[in-house]
Amino acid sequence: MSTVTFGITSGYGEKLNKALGYSSAVRVDDRVEISGQAGVDDDLVVPDSLEDEIVLAFDNVERTLATVGATWRDVIHVNSYHKVTPEEGVIGADHNTIMAEQFRRRLGGREPIWTETGVTALGLAEMRVEIRVTAVVGSAA
Repeated sequence: MSTVTFGITSGYGEKLNKALGYSSAVRVDDRVEISGQAGVDDDLVVPDSLEDEIVLAFDNVERTLATVGATWRDVIHVNSYHKVTPEEGVIGADHNTIMAEQFRRRLGGREPIWTETGVTALGLAEMRVEIRVTAVVGSAA
């Protein structure tokens, strides 16, 4: 029989749980799935700079993983969603540079698989990025 544990990130995650009725993370035995994490503060405010937004999204992934006993070093798969305009039609190099810097900083040499998707809208109008991960607790050892 599997053990299932749900986690709700403090601050912004609690607000979203109350407003929309979903959890931030679920752990089934050692496997963890999290909902998409935005680069928002606890008041759901998106920073003006793209770099600050992406770094905050990575911070929020870390906070969310911790609710069910996981870390970035347990991550095996990353999905990232990046707002693009129809005129651009492509995810910008600025997004990729910041994402790669954060992977190097947080993953300790681990190289999970990554699916990067361009979208025209995200949960808040100001958002430019959202990150969702899958992790296996203890797999980094």
